[in-house]
Amino acid sequence: MLRPEKMCRVSVTGSKRAMEQTIEAVHDLDMLHVTEYDGSWDGFEPGNSLTGTNEVSDKLVTVRSLQSILDVSEEDAGPTRVVTDEAIEEQLDEVRTAVNELDDRRDDVRDELRAVEDQINTMAPFVALGIDLDLLRGYDSLSVVVGEGDSDEIEAVLTESDIGTFELFTEDSVVAVFAQADEDALQDALVGATFSRLEVPEGDGNPTSYLEELEHEKQQLESKLSTVEDELNELRLDHAGFLLAAEEKLAIEAQKGEAPLTFATTENAFIAEGWIPNERYEAFERALSSTVGDAVDIDRIEIAEYNSEGHAESHEEVEREGGNGGEPVGSSVDAPEPESESQPQETVADGGVITMGDDAPPVIQDNPSGVRPFEDLVEVVNRPKYGEFDPTVAFFLTFPAFFGFMIGDLGYGLLYLALGYGLYSKVDSDVLKSLGGVGMWAGGFTALFGVLYGEFFGLHQLGEIVWGGSPPMHKGLQPTYSGYALAWLTMSLLAGTVHLAAGWIFDFVENLNHGLWDAITESGSWLLMLFGLWAWVFSGANGAAPDFLYTAEAGVFAGNPYAWGFTGLPAINLFTIPGLGAPFSAWLILFFAGLVLLALADPIEVVEFLNVLVNVLSYTRLAAVLLAKAGMAFVVNLLFFGAYSHHGEFHFLIGHGPEWAISEYGAEAIMFPGLIHSGIAAALVGVLILVIGHLLVLVLGITSAGLQGVRLEYVEFFGKFFEGGGKRYNPFGYERNYTTED
Repeated sequence: MLRPEKMCRVSVTGSKRAMEQTIEAVHDLDMLHVTEYDGSWDGFEPGNSLTGTNEVSDKLVTVRSLQSILDVSEEDAGPTRVVTDEAIEEQLDEVRTAVNELDDRRDDVRDELRAVEDQINTMAPFVALGIDLDLLRGYDSLSVVVGEGDSDEIEAVLTESDIGTFELFTEDSVVAVFAQADEDALQDALVGATFSRLEVPEGDGNPTSYLEELEHEKQQLESKLSTVEDELNELRLDHAGFLLAAEEKLAIEAQKGEAPLTFATTENAFIAEGWIPNERYEAFERALSSTVGDAVDIDRIEIAEYNSEGHAESHEEVEREGGNGGEPVGSSVDAPEPESESQPQETVADGGVITMGDDAPPVIQDNPSGVRPFEDLVEVVNRPKYGEFDPTVAFFLTFPAFFGFMIGDLGYGLLYLALGYGLYSKVDSDVLKSLGGVGMWAGGFTALFGVLYGEFFGLHQLGEIVWGGSPPMHKGLQPTYSGYALAWLTMSLLAGTVHLAAGWIFDFVENLNHGLWDAITESGSWLLMLFGLWAWVFSGANGAAPDFLYTAEAGVFAGNPYAWGFTGLPAINLFTIPGLGAPFSAWLILFFAGLVLLALADPIEVVEFLNVLVNVLSYTRLAAVLLAKAGMAFVVNLLFFGAYSHHGEFHFLIGHGPEWAISEYGAEAIMFPGLIHSGIAAALVGVLILVIGHLLVLVLGITSAGLQGVRLEYVEFFGKFFEGGGKRYNPFGYERNYTTED
């Protein structure tokens, strides 16, 4: 679970005569993650595409273009089908002709419609002006300019100019200027005024009538466009299944045809390399050998061990028939040795076998089915490298618990569970399915903590039913249980210490690949500082922390139902600091020892030594969100039901009205009478507040508890050991959805 599946590098070597058959067989197996040949071997070149691949690629481009034009989606697929080359040759040409003709017609109609709409948009000022369009142009001795501007300013400018006789026609802000002057001179004169010229449309007569003609033409074009789109939709219904199946068949053929581009080839032979899960190698070898027989040699040339760099630098011994002393693998190929073992991009595996490159193995995360939904949340940061710990299981073990602790309500938990199940079972997107799975786990823990808190949508009746009025845990809002708020603050610090320690322990194990000293200085140093500082804090030495963090007398740990009785750690004071009179605790020796080790590993990191303090303090958000969400739910219920206070406890007015509480405990006990007890109108408003309020708490639970929990994982925990950058396992093959070979 903490490591990916172990991968092995496989070499497939054979004569070019068997290359196409080998490609077919390997593609059908869908196991080999192919390594691309980097051209580093003397005497070997990257292969060429199979004959006919260019034609297949051209057809694939055509099919995808037709799918785009027809807006084909996977819902249009219909049943799977057998698609032959002859069917593609005949039907594709027919469909392409019909679709292109209709698409051209649609483009023409759209262009015409766009032109008419532009004309309609330009007509509004001329309709407002109300002058026939043919009267605004075509004069020998007059110049006419129409535009938008200030008529008084235009008149003043023209009066002061050299323009002779002129007249203005104005409506709203539209102005038509008629002048006995050259048009250029008129235009120059108008430069001094606020005026934006408009082009006079080509039509004649009344602009309102012309606008009506344009509107009618627009309707005709929209009708034509609708007809063409209906015809295209009919083509989509008729041919969508064929196009999807044809695309799949052509994509498979193109994938096979381009495969040799990743091979190392000579005039007569080829070598293909790639990665497969080690446990599937025997099945791969048997299946491929049964298909191609002795035409190729299949060798497992290395088994990649895990290491902190994500590269296969350490390998298990693998017995091979082909490959020896510095030659490319494959007994059927006589290849020259490279010039040196340090030649760029060459990796020498155990036994001196030279591989195609130094690429790291692809990563297949090895997690149980219940944990896999959390893999997508890890990939938000990055996919784990082959050699580093996969944090998915740690994420699974902590995030739902953090979330459930912060919300802690059976009602909200059941809703989160239902929402998560809906996403997981109803949507097709893998990412949304994963979020649904995470939501189910988070909802389950929220419901579990809700039972322990005895709360259902913020009401405490669940505690009465299940626990007889004394649930094992309280959130700490009520005065009589306020000590729990301090307890949760303390528990948040303890949880943060353990969580961060786990991260640095993972880092310590990974750094052991570089040697024990590196692990101690780079990771052990942080562990020493973490435990030294917080052990000192929880010892209470020299007033290092408030009493409630470590003394049972404060009532937090001794007074709760668990009776933990935690009285803090022993101070272990060694001596008194000269000049200060303060004792020096042995716990601080651990802290300073870690600081020295950190300086030996990387002096620059010393400036971040306070991370052991601030990172743990960051976990106090667990207690903060717990109290905030509990307070919001309480306020919503308070407004609707009302509540009274008695002996430091709040009780909602569910079975009784405020009058009963006043008679029993006095008017001062009433916190709020409740909208449900204040008349029909107030009760209706109260129902609205109740529903919207709890929905708001539900949503904010995701955006606050969810995001805060994720932040603790990504920033505080992952940052201690996780880098990411692994490659996804992408085997050479194709998962058929629309076609069948039978």
